[in-house]
Amino acid sequence: MRVEKRLSKTFKQFAQSNKAGGIVLILCTIVSLSIANSSLGPAYLGFWHQYVAGLSIEHWVNDALMAVFFLLVGLELERELYNGELSDIRNAMLPILAAAGGIAVPALIHFMLNGGTPTQAGVGIPMATDIAFALGVLALLGKNVPASLKIFLTALAVMDDLGAIIVIAVFYTAELSVAYLIAALGLFGALLLMNRVLRVISLLPYLVGGAIMWFLMLKSGVHATIAGVLLAFAIPYSRAEDDAASPSHRLEAALHKPVAFLILPVFALANTGIVISSGWAQDLLSSNSLGILLGLVVGKPVGIFLFSFAAVLLGLCRLPLDLAWRHVLGAGLLGGIGFTMSIFITNLAYTGQAEVINASKMAILVGSLVAGILGFTWLKLFGAPLASDPDTDTMDFDDSPVRRPLRSPST
Repeated sequence: MRVEKRLSKTFKQFAQSNKAGGIVLILCTIVSLSIANSSLGPAYLGFWHQYVAGLSIEHWVNDALMAVFFLLVGLELERELYNGELSDIRNAMLPILAAAGGIAVPALIHFMLNGGTPTQAGVGIPMATDIAFALGVLALLGKNVPASLKIFLTALAVMDDLGAIIVIAVFYTAELSVAYLIAALGLFGALLLMNRVLRVISLLPYLVGGAIMWFLMLKSGVHATIAGVLLAFAIPYSRAEDDAASPSHRLEAALHKPVAFLILPVFALANTGIVISSGWAQDLLSSNSLGILLGLVVGKPVGIFLFSFAAVLLGLCRLPLDLAWRHVLGAGLLGGIGFTMSIFITNLAYTGQAEVINASKMAILVGSLVAGILGFTWLKLFGAPLASDPDTDTMDFDDSPVRRPLRSPST
């Protein structure tokens, strides 16, 4: 029996926005690096540290604008849980366990090199995958890769981001104010009640409540961007694919372009103004930079591939019919593109340590560039869809038991 899943309109819009958004991110990073290392560098860097309404402009970008980015991540995660790859436990186990490997192995590599040192806090930096860049690179390959690889990588990256969000909430919390945290969680409960019991479908009350929850979370010491994720799960969702009346679907569709073409580019401009000193290459050999580099370039593909392989071998899940293990390895390589989330965690891990932050960001840029090139090259050479399923507009699963014969990496 053959089961066919058409790629949804929402997913296609999401992938397309990330492809173009990835290109814009690259351009903004180049511009930011160029200005930071020119005669305008001091003024450019000083601009982001000017204070407006009690917070620096950089702080507003990283805490307020990025809360909207996290809201979109939460909406995407919700869609995956209800209608996407994560809605079926048989299909969900593969990207979930792959993401677990992509989080655990890079963190272990960084910890092995930095455990017990002042840079131990950077253990979370190589954990994350940048959805925009990873899908952007994959989109450049077009129909040269299976459609289910795009969905697998999306589900993996979404779960990866969820892991990063949990890490941020638990390990990168400043001094905790219990009163503000209780107030924020109480408001979240009220929004859930408004959704599940009162059946309010207007977006405005949720957005107003989300803004207040963001302020309370900011004052609590827990990173304020977590409010974006919580708000996503409080907004009413319709299981009907692409339901125009669903507040969640409408908001997700409305946020794609602003996030891809405004919020993330501004984040890149604010956070990639790295002053490249004459000894930057030597700095890449420090334990922290090596931990980041090896975590992204080696730890990500190794963790994703091995955890996926073990999961299928143990019968916990199976590969889609149009995927071979070479495709999973290619996805693992692209998973090493950390960029946005890695830079975000760097700012939290090394608050006030400008030199360490600068060196960490350089390691992230180099590691993400290498991972992107390796992933693109590998999939360009070995990522063609299997001959048995050349249709790249569908994704197919066999009707066999959860455990299926493993494909050879050479297939």
